[in-house]
Amino acid sequence: MLVPARPVIMGLGAGFARLWVVGTVSAVGDGVTMVAGPLLAAALTRDPVQVAGLAVAQQSAGLVFGLPGGALVDRVGRRRVLVVAALTRSVALAVLGLVLLAGQASLWLLYLVFFVVGCAGVVFENAASTMVPALVGPAGLARAHGRLLGSAVVGRDLLAKPVGAMLFVVAVWVPFLVDAGALLLVAALCLRLPAGVAERGGPRGSLWAEMAGGVRWLLRHRVLRALTAVIAVSNVALGAMAAVLVLIARERLGLGEVGYGLLLVAAAVGGVLGGLLADRLIGWLGVPVFLRAGFALEAVAHLVLAVSREVVVVAAALMVFWGYLVVSSTVGASLRQSLVPAELLGRVHSSYRWLSGAAMLAGSALGGVLARYFGLAAPFWLGAVGVGLLVLVFPVRVFRGVTLATTR
Repeated sequence: MLVPARPVIMGLGAGFARLWVVGTVSAVGDGVTMVAGPLLAAALTRDPVQVAGLAVAQQSAGLVFGLPGGALVDRVGRRRVLVVAALTRSVALAVLGLVLLAGQASLWLLYLVFFVVGCAGVVFENAASTMVPALVGPAGLARAHGRLLGSAVVGRDLLAKPVGAMLFVVAVWVPFLVDAGALLLVAALCLRLPAGVAERGGPRGSLWAEMAGGVRWLLRHRVLRALTAVIAVSNVALGAMAAVLVLIARERLGLGEVGYGLLLVAAAVGGVLGGLLADRLIGWLGVPVFLRAGFALEAVAHLVLAVSREVVVVAAALMVFWGYLVVSSTVGASLRQSLVPAELLGRVHSSYRWLSGAAMLAGSALGGVLARYFGLAAPFWLGAVGVGLLVLVFPVRVFRGVTLATTR
């Protein structure tokens, strides 16, 4: 069992401060690749379905390895999992960068590398997230997740994505080798984290039985079952939007590579504010009010993206949307970690991510198809209508009385 560290940085402990550094450096490298990948795909093909295929490849990794990864995190020391996952991602991206350096660009290689990176990434995220309760305690969960998500947005979206776009202009292989190097640093930093052990003692069942146990526990819990369902609906719309956003920037807004990166910076500003204010917003509004109001904001953002051709308006909509996403993610992670027994955290977390990831994967595929046959605005109309209906049927009674300990 990890021992909460003495408060040093942000009032959440030395152990958490080290985890925060690991997450921030990892996010910087991720941001460089996340903008370079779609730009490379769009340079190789103009087909919306093939461009969306990159998002499908990365998100499908969570479906393939998400549940086994959760069981692995509950069995093995989390620091070891973080190191191996970071090294795996580094090697995969280094291979892609070197192949591109040799002038052998391939859409299928890009798909394969992003699938491998996605598999390792889902395990890395699970191990890092499930370390938090042991480091900060229940009252610090919302604040800790807000800080982690906020700094990830700063590193990944506000800083790294514009840099990734600029590096892509310099040479298509540079962003991928930069991320490979950043992940080597992440692996080294992970060695300074508290060692940790598997949370559970005693005999273990088969891997399949443990994965099934995590899914059953999630689906039997009334609040977490409802949360998973509403987030899944939202994620269909989010996946559809994310899959074609690069094409919206290029073809509807007339932005180039750097302009696309700056558009993502605007979204990141909202994410940073969401991370900083998450603890207070949850404390002021409460879980039920925040979730329903957040879905209403999300529906409006999709509507704006569907109809607007003004860069400033689209940037403002993305800013609000990303701020809501960060606070919503904070609510979800904090609820799971306050309600789920420690010995089940990895498996229940992976079950939640598997189901929500499946919804996002379906949305990515659907977004590409809708954009091809009905125009680039079609995925955003799907989001506006779908999430708007979710606001009307939101299960308020299920969440009534649900609270989170905050530090405000």
